[in-house]
Amino acid sequence: MKSRHKLVAILFVVLSTVGQAAKTLYSEDQAEHLGQVDDDGFVSLFDGKTLDGWHAVPKGSASDWSVRDGVIVGHGSADRLSYLVWKDEHLTDFELELQYRLPGKGNTGVEIRSQPDVTGKRPFEGYHADLGHVGIGPHILGAWDFHFAKRQEYPCQRGTRLVVDEDGNTESSTIHGALTADDVRRHQWNGVRIIARGRHFQFFVNGKLASEFTDNAKLGRLDQGAIGLQIHDKGMRVEFKDIRLKRQP
Repeated sequence: MKSRHKLVAILFVVLSTVGQAAKTLYSEDQAEHLGQVDDDGFVSLFDGKTLDGWHAVPKGSASDWSVRDGVIVGHGSADRLSYLVWKDEHLTDFELELQYRLPGKGNTGVEIRSQPDVTGKRPFEGYHADLGHVGIGPHILGAWDFHFAKRQEYPCQRGTRLVVDEDGNTESSTIHGALTADDVRRHQWNGVRIIARGRHFQFFVNGKLASEFTDNAKLGRLDQGAIGLQIHDKGMRVEFKDIRLKRQP
């Protein structure tokens, strides 16, 4: 009887050890894939040293992107759109936070729900949170831009709330207390927060809502895709840091 109890005890220890080892391996693999999860549920997408997990689109623009002094630096070397794209190409609902800086003039932004544009019009079609230097205008700085291959590309300037109905018709209204150009720090670091939840998208800069839209269209709506940082113009420079993502259930 004692021998049986001893054998059961040994088996229990062995199984517990194997289970713990498997759990540890799973946790390490998960951590490697997702990165370090902060207390608030955000995962860092940039380690401050390398571009691990990111790739350039088109491939020939890889030299436009580098890491210097703990920040991602994008420098437009040619007259083309260049993107630095995060490896998860099937993101659905999430919150994205980052800091950006434009030392000079330029047009940049963050592409979300991005998918390859098979028509060749652009590298991607997607929803684009537009950024640019102070003074570039409300159609860019703080606006949502629609990069569609075939759909109508709706205006959603800074300070605008846009709703697209099932048939593609739109209704716009003004966001009271929205971001203004005076809220953006010229040539300094500015905080961006993007929320993609279902069909509703919000774009904040320095804690103030810049613009938002809801896309209820039956045809052409983008329900998943990649995140991409953009260089728009030849000769421009843009910097990014503190890039964090929280997936929504």
